[in-house]
Amino acid sequence: MGRTPEYLGKKIESYDVKVSALAVLLLIFDIMVFTAWAVVSKWGLAGLSNAGPHGFSEILYAYSSATANNGSAFAGLTANTWWYNTTLAIAMMIGRFSSSCRPRAGREPGEEEDRPGERRSFPVSGVTFVLLLVGTVLIVGVLSFFPALSVGPIVEHFLMVHSTVVY
Repeated sequence: MGRTPEYLGKKIESYDVKVSALAVLLLIFDIMVFTAWAVVSKWGLAGLSNAGPHGFSEILYAYSSATANNGSAFAGLTANTWWYNTTLAIAMMIGRFSSSCRPRAGREPGEEEDRPGERRSFPVSGVTFVLLLVGTVLIVGVLSFFPALSVGPIVEHFLMVHSTVVY
């Protein structure tokens, strides 16, 4: 049944997939845990100038941005406090080091011998692999972030367009 994918003549084994999945889940965990912690703590709520869904969107964006790149924040969030400086710096370190350490966690390049494409290998250049990869990324992304987006930015959009939200 199992056809092992190959890339550049080297098999992608279960260890490589597990390390990549761990790195992706670590980033999601980083964003969601720090956002939840800021929403329920008095220090996190002290930096908000907007309440409700917009305040949640500000916190979610601050931790998403810190994890992904440079750590910008909306203007309504007072991020220059002891709480936000510390937690955003930790989120930024987790985001940067997990993405840079991910390739190092696998085998060293050249450790496995090159093999020409076997008949039973799963080609990573085909349409089937691309569809499976895109589908997996979309499913993991939606299942991870849709609950938070539905509490913050989506509700905020409906409030902006219709001025009311029916609960």
